[in-house]
Amino acid sequence: MRRRCGAAALALAMAAVGVPALACRIPVPLELRDVQYADVVVVGRIANYRIVRDEAAREQRRKLLASSPDMPPELRKILAGQQGFLTDYARFDVIVDKVLSGKAPKTLSVTWDNSTFAEPEAMPPGPYVLALRHPGSRAPPPRGPSATFVPNREPGTLTVLQAPCAPAFIFETASGEAATLRKALTSGLSGF
Repeated sequence: MRRRCGAAALALAMAAVGVPALACRIPVPLELRDVQYADVVVVGRIANYRIVRDEAAREQRRKLLASSPDMPPELRKILAGQQGFLTDYARFDVIVDKVLSGKAPKTLSVTWDNSTFAEPEAMPPGPYVLALRHPGSRAPPPRGPSATFVPNREPGTLTVLQAPCAPAFIFETASGEAATLRKALTSGLSGF
């Protein structure tokens, strides 16, 4: 019994490293005024979208499962079946049609660590209004009690602006959020 409890505790501790990609227990509403944390806001189309999987986390999971023969079957099934990991992220290019704020070349390389929700497996090309920030820039404050923070895996690349537990700043150009952002940016953010 003691070995089984120990194995379960170890598995749960290891699961915390590679938790399912849905880590926010309480989603919070989007705060459009968080656009103030963006270094660049553009209208553009997404190209070359792909998920970068954390292979080290997957290998760690395989080793855990192999070294824990006494693990309860229910827990083993859950851990073995996990598809997404918190440390997975998306990488894509943005073909810039218009710069709304900041400076941007015609094509941007971007990452998106949607660490509080799972990244979509694919993204339609758009066009979108995207707010981006440099990983070292100020970030929006966490607004949810279950916010998760993961270090940026590509610190030299712009990343999608997103407060933990809130939606990302990727909006279809015809959306209300995109219209509000455009209006606020042209009025110097006084619209919030």
